[in-house]
Amino acid sequence: MAERPLSAVPVPALVLLAAALAAQVTWHALRPPPVAQATELPPPPPIEWLRLTALGDPIAAMRGLLLWLQAHDNQPGISIPYRSLDYGVLRRWLEASLALDGRSQYPLLAAARLYGEVPVPEKQRLMLDFVHRAFLLDPNRRWPAMAHAVFVAKHRLKDLPLALDYAGALTERATDPAIPEWVRQMRIFVLEDMGEIEAAKIIIGGLLESGRVTDPNELGFLKWRLRMLEEQEAGKR
Repeated sequence: MAERPLSAVPVPALVLLAAALAAQVTWHALRPPPVAQATELPPPPPIEWLRLTALGDPIAAMRGLLLWLQAHDNQPGISIPYRSLDYGVLRRWLEASLALDGRSQYPLLAAARLYGEVPVPEKQRLMLDFVHRAFLLDPNRRWPAMAHAVFVAKHRLKDLPLALDYAGALTERATDPAIPEWVRQMRIFVLEDMGEIEAAKIIIGGLLESGRVTDPNELGFLKWRLRMLEEQEAGKR
């Protein structure tokens, strides 16, 4: 089929085509540059729906949920700092993920070591409270996140009474012999920072007399620490 020459196209049609092309170029040139819009973190679906869609593999569903949650801060054309997230909604996502797989450390460590490190005290406290409440339900498995919560309360929030409460919970609730002894000794260090030397000495003395500490290195450390505290207390007199 032979192509028609351009001269065969009516002049009005050519003028209309050129005008349309110019208008399109002008319209694109005058448009403001696209601005990335951040979408808010939506509330999680009901846990019953999440369990149904897990298709018998709640562990994989929990991991997928948390990967999606952690990727929420990287949206097309924009990066959202964790401090801008609604931590009330964030906590609900973490609770849902923990409900899917209660044996996992992932949601608790994400709360304590990732979201709990933002320099916004009220948001840090929300994450630490989530970790603490979950720890009390299964202390012998969930102690790692609780130990980090003591660190955040002590060094980030500078809230020594809160750190002492958390350290005390570790001492009283984390009773599995396989848990490192330093975990149950965290209360001693918080008491020292609070100036409660006598209380720290009593705890160390109790540990030494209980016979629970059998590792020679740990015994040597506790005896050394007790001696240092006694010398520190004597120096104040």
